[in-house]
Amino acid sequence: MKSQRITLVIPGLVALLALAALAAWVGGGHALPMKLRVPGLDNAPPAGQAPSVNLAGTFTKSDGVPAQLPGLWPGFRGPQMDGVSEETVPLARQWGAGGPPVLWSVKLGEGYAGAAVRAGRVYVLDYDQQARDDVLRCLSLADGKEIWRRAYPVKVKRNHGMSRTVPAVTDKYVVSLGPKCHVICVDAVTGDYKWGMDLVRKYRTKVPPWYAGQCPIIDNGRAILAPGGTKLMVAVDCASGKVLWETPNPDNWPMSHASIMPMTFNGKRMYVYTAVGGVVGVSADDGRVLWKTDQWQIKIATIPTPIPLSGGRIFLTGGYNAGSMMLQLKAQGEQITATPLFRLTPDQFGSGQQTPILYKDHIYGVLPDGKLACIDLNGKTLWTSGNTKRFGLGPYMIASGMIYVMNDTGLLTLAEATPAGYQQLAEAKVLTGSDSWAPPALAGGRLIVRDLTRMVCLDVRKK
Repeated sequence: MKSQRITLVIPGLVALLALAALAAWVGGGHALPMKLRVPGLDNAPPAGQAPSVNLAGTFTKSDGVPAQLPGLWPGFRGPQMDGVSEETVPLARQWGAGGPPVLWSVKLGEGYAGAAVRAGRVYVLDYDQQARDDVLRCLSLADGKEIWRRAYPVKVKRNHGMSRTVPAVTDKYVVSLGPKCHVICVDAVTGDYKWGMDLVRKYRTKVPPWYAGQCPIIDNGRAILAPGGTKLMVAVDCASGKVLWETPNPDNWPMSHASIMPMTFNGKRMYVYTAVGGVVGVSADDGRVLWKTDQWQIKIATIPTPIPLSGGRIFLTGGYNAGSMMLQLKAQGEQITATPLFRLTPDQFGSGQQTPILYKDHIYGVLPDGKLACIDLNGKTLWTSGNTKRFGLGPYMIASGMIYVMNDTGLLTLAEATPAGYQQLAEAKVLTGSDSWAPPALAGGRLIVRDLTRMVCLDVRKK
């Protein structure tokens, strides 16, 4: 029996010795670590990184011409990032049977990315599903014709659309953030490439579920971004692409779908951001964390942007049964603390996808059940649009004392923005597709809205 065991063991030992000798020969005398080969992971990038992308991509100039038209909507939620237009162009309070005239229409790849407008140009981050490219497009405000486009390759699978962010635009620069967290900065007029940044490769950003929804901002010539990886927030010089400061992320809070909101409190300029894990206020000067709290968290997806109010208050809201919360900032010497003032249940006030609007000391928003609602700054509900007027996940904005609110299937409603009650003025079917969720843009009396695959420009001026 013993001799049988020896007979069985010896061949195994010989085989192991042979493998070791082969490894030493291949490695020049150093044993090589053996790894299981997994199909599809050959030449895989390091953990937390992604394949390198040429973000300069390709540039195409077309025959579109910038419009000689007034109007400014330079990024997410407009000039003041509050969803309110302060333009003085007279707007119609009633529409004819056909609704507001359609000035132009453009086909887009699937998504919910809204428009930014400056100097007669419309900027939109699109996705070319056939070429598999992120595409930053510049169109004419007059007729929608393309002036130029800059595209770079990135594979994005359909997941309730692809692109869903609004570019930030100044007189010199355009900054966009793509669905897989690729950032590019180009010349606002010519489309010339300035710089690019892959947040996944540089900061080990985790691409959020349903892709990136954070809209970049440009403040004082700097692009402000919240990677949520190795760094919570960063400031990048738009002229050079140089990183000016980085905020540490010791809590490892991931990137959310929310955007950054500038705010001034106690004489300090800061950027407020709702990450996955909590809310933070970061110094605009040097990126220091001025305050943070984990009292506000949403389990599935954090989407609406914080709303600063007077007196150091910040209104937070969300979907997925989050409801709402009012934060109060307090200064104690050089220290700032953030504590909850009150909370609202989802039935009282919440918002799954869109950021509510603060207007004349009242907050307007679409509730999780689709009703448009108005509350005061203490959280008291003043009115809702009722069971027969629901808007799904639709977007909204306010101009000339009126609220423009869209439902999921392209029905645009015009109502008074007043705490006195829901007072509808007009409605019209302006889009024929589904998922008309993109934030609207208003410039010079031209309202730009979109559904999943088409963007239209409407003339909402008073005749």
